[in-house]
Amino acid sequence: MAADDEHFREFVDTRYMDLLRVAYHLTGSAQDAEDLVQAALVKVMRRWRRVEDPMAYLRRVMINQHISSWRRYRVHELVTAILPERSIRDMTDAVAERHALYAAMRALSPRTRAVIVLRYVVDLPEAEVAATLSCSVGSVKSRASRGLARLRLALAADAPPADAPPSTSTSAAAQPAPDGTTRMTGATP
Repeated sequence: MAADDEHFREFVDTRYMDLLRVAYHLTGSAQDAEDLVQAALVKVMRRWRRVEDPMAYLRRVMINQHISSWRRYRVHELVTAILPERSIRDMTDAVAERHALYAAMRALSPRTRAVIVLRYVVDLPEAEVAATLSCSVGSVKSRASRGLARLRLALAADAPPADAPPSTSTSAAAQPAPDGTTRMTGATP
């Protein structure tokens, strides 16, 4: 019994961050991810001696737990932010893009989100995703395809048009003149 407890502690110490990463991609929230991992670990701890592949089993427990909680609480809080003008690419752009991705992920159904997370975040092969979710490989392929299409649509709707000029923070702007030349307007001489 003590050996099983020690093995469980060792497993949690080494794989906790991997579990948290999967849970974060499933829930989209750091707090919800921690709660999901803790609930899954409590459930698995009772059956630890009988578990053959702990990571696969824990991923499956987390997905089931997340789907169950999603069904129970269909009202979700949606946090939005107004993005600043894009003048130069910096870390805030990456954070905003990640926020848009997680918002788009939250819009997917839990099973589709589970397929996307297991297939593209955890990088499991389709057969292993199908085994984890107890479905066919064809179902994994179709859910992944439809999920990626929905993500692309959602992210394309948030992106600025490709032909939009970059915004500038100075008051001077280049304006074409009637004679074909370009002159600066709004600049002080």
